[in-house]
Amino acid sequence: MSRKFFGTDGVRGQANSAPMTAEIALKLGAAAGRYFRRDGGNVHRVVIGKDTRLSCYMLENALTAGLTSTGMNVLLLGPVPTPAVGFLTRSMRADLGIMISASHNPATDNGIKFFGPDGFKLSDEAEAEIEAILEGPMALAPPLEIGRAKRIDDGLGRYVEYAKTTLPRGASLRGLKVVIDCAHGAAYRAAPEVLWELGADVIPVGVNPNGFNINDGVGSTHPKLAAETVVAHGADLGICLDGDADRVQIIDEHGRVADGDQIMALMAARWAMEERLNDGTLVATVMSNLGLERFLQGQGLRLERTAVGDRYVVERMRDRGLNLGGEQSGHIVMTDYATTGDGLIAGLQFLLAMAETGTPASTLTRQFEPVPQKLQNVRYAAGQAPMEAGSVKDAIRAAEARLNGQGRLLIRKSGTEPLVRVMAECEDPALLDEIVAGLVAEIEAAL
Repeated sequence: MSRKFFGTDGVRGQANSAPMTAEIALKLGAAAGRYFRRDGGNVHRVVIGKDTRLSCYMLENALTAGLTSTGMNVLLLGPVPTPAVGFLTRSMRADLGIMISASHNPATDNGIKFFGPDGFKLSDEAEAEIEAILEGPMALAPPLEIGRAKRIDDGLGRYVEYAKTTLPRGASLRGLKVVIDCAHGAAYRAAPEVLWELGADVIPVGVNPNGFNINDGVGSTHPKLAAETVVAHGADLGICLDGDADRVQIIDEHGRVADGDQIMALMAARWAMEERLNDGTLVATVMSNLGLERFLQGQGLRLERTAVGDRYVVERMRDRGLNLGGEQSGHIVMTDYATTGDGLIAGLQFLLAMAETGTPASTLTRQFEPVPQKLQNVRYAAGQAPMEAGSVKDAIRAAEARLNGQGRLLIRKSGTEPLVRVMAECEDPALLDEIVAGLVAEIEAAL
């Protein structure tokens, strides 16, 4: 089936340009409504959450119109983190959950992510079926079966209460000073509130959204301000979320940033020691550092790799009955607690490790020595296919031959932006720089 609209994480693009227009969002809502309401009746419901982008108002209204036109009843949550939508879809017995967000992308972008009634993101097959419905004639509900729309005022509060329950009863964060950077995004209210209610001394950053400043110099992709704030306030830890709070970066007391690989290493080792890491296995993507794999092997644990995208991590976890996985970018998936990456709950797990062990963040974020890794992006225009050029293919083969088992090479198109990502790992930093620079130059030449 066609996948004209869906990428690796729902539908995404620049706001008010296809496919992120009100017209397409309306049709997408109607198609999703028809897909989930194939048995008829007027008892079907969908929850819709959003982040803080200005364009979310437009897309929320368009989706609501499309969904109600096919008989779906819409429950509007307002600004909430992506994992809250997964949680509330299941908790509120909804047939469908929708999050309007472009995650870590700038405010000019937006996206639409779909969750099934179990709270997990839809499969590729389900998305392809929705696309097929979208591109055909739309079957609308009769006048007396048009759906209703309703604001849910306590959705955020439900998620806040649930997030606190992921720590053991009686656990407290008293005595810990924490900088929380919410990227002016969806968690700007929830994250500081959870930390404060658990007893932490909270220093908020990125909690003043205005519709345009999401991810702008703040958040997990821009942790510099949070790192400076940690040092300036003598904080014990910094937690950096992205725009929809499904990913996290941890900052130690010296202002040094740790990525998702170090967080996963810590959690895997702790959970294995507590005999709660299912099958002694962590799931991560092909982007995760070779050092993580070696660390796990030294602990008698296993690493399973998937394609890039937290949805593929989750699919492997569900297929294998595993309960811990994630991405180097900071998506940490703990299916004991959440159906998707949850930056806040991952941050709470890290804080729990600090509280229980009395160990500083600088030690806990250095679980293994990473193999030197370099990633560069090459932007391309619509219609260009740089990976198909013969010169690029030849350069890739030559680079692989030069590595000759000394490292790894991964070149792929981004699933969320028009970028070619060139990543290599190698014990020899000079060879690493040379290989990545050469491949980037070859791809740019092909463009």
